[in-house]
Amino acid sequence: MVEIDAALVRTLVAAQFPQWAHLPVAAVARQGWDNRTFRVGGDLLVRLPSAEGYASAIAKEDRCLPILAGRLPLPVPEPVATGAPGAGYPYPWSVRRWLPGDTLAAADDVDRTAVARGLGALLAALRRVPTAGGPAAGRHSAFRGCHPSVYGDDVEQALERLGDRVDGDACREVWARALTSAWPGAPVWFHGDVSAGNLLVVDGRLAAVIDFGTCGVGDPACDLVPAWTWCVGAERAVFRDAVALDADSWRRARGWALWKALISVAYGGEAPEEPLRVVAEVLADPVV
Repeated sequence: MVEIDAALVRTLVAAQFPQWAHLPVAAVARQGWDNRTFRVGGDLLVRLPSAEGYASAIAKEDRCLPILAGRLPLPVPEPVATGAPGAGYPYPWSVRRWLPGDTLAAADDVDRTAVARGLGALLAALRRVPTAGGPAAGRHSAFRGCHPSVYGDDVEQALERLGDRVDGDACREVWARALTSAWPGAPVWFHGDVSAGNLLVVDGRLAAVIDFGTCGVGDPACDLVPAWTWCVGAERAVFRDAVALDADSWRRARGWALWKALISVAYGGEAPEEPLRVVAEVLADPVV
């Protein structure tokens, strides 16, 4: 991981975009893993990949975001400029227009039913965007948009590692059901990382979706995991109805949610409570 701080951002901006050199630079309060994010002035955001594996997403977002902008019911980040390596920082970096709001993960007083409905409608609209120019799912998307079977070895190894910490038989049954179908139509757009940290909320409702670094075109089932990671109870039915996908897609989605939760418990460190909760939700509720 590269050491990234506000001083580095000020140096890079001053050298490559001197028109913004006078603007204050401040780290955003809640950082992601793939990128380090800094606000520059009142209207700009700088994002710097934290490691080499995330750097290629800069060019992909620069290409894909203009395709998606204006075709979705919510704003997406607007590319303003692309920076080059410099000042000891080895990767390209991006300048985006600032989008207001708190992340769904941090927001208070959220209208959860409205968010579930709005998120489903967003994903349905994303599937309708023409795919010309969109990258086919693959390594660049961490294989989101591909068939969940790509992570079959991960699931089995995680289950072996976890032993009786989870219900292995029930997990294997869910996983087997996830593998019995494939996306039957032409590839469609997917986001690839629909997490509460990548959704912005204003006044309790969805206001924007960010971080398209794992987006592409393929099977949209991977985008349905918020049904178990964020939705609870009746919110799942609201989300399901707004998404408007078939039962086979939901079985694959359940597999995606199970895979991520299992590997997070097995290899994610010393805070397994949340992924264990997701495993329990996945096992308890097929949604369809």
